[in-house]
Amino acid sequence: MARAYLKANLEAGREREARDALRKINGVKSAEFVTGSHDRLALIESNSYEDIASKTLSDIRKVPGVSETVTDFVFGW
Repeated sequence: MARAYLKANLEAGREREARDALRKINGVKSAEFVTGSHDRLALIESNSYEDIASKTLSDIRKVPGVSETVTDFVFGW
């Protein structure tokens, strides 16, 4: 199982719309509003890191209201 945390910045006024759209994307397990340097934190799980990098992140970047993303892959040693 591959996991990643996605940090997203959102356009003002589109926070709920973006949250709802993120939660509908296959592999997105949660999408929460957070404080700090980013607006939303999402947990992504998939069968492989390649799936996350190619499919899931591509879908997330198409979400209306998402203006910037930073992805941190989780490696559990």
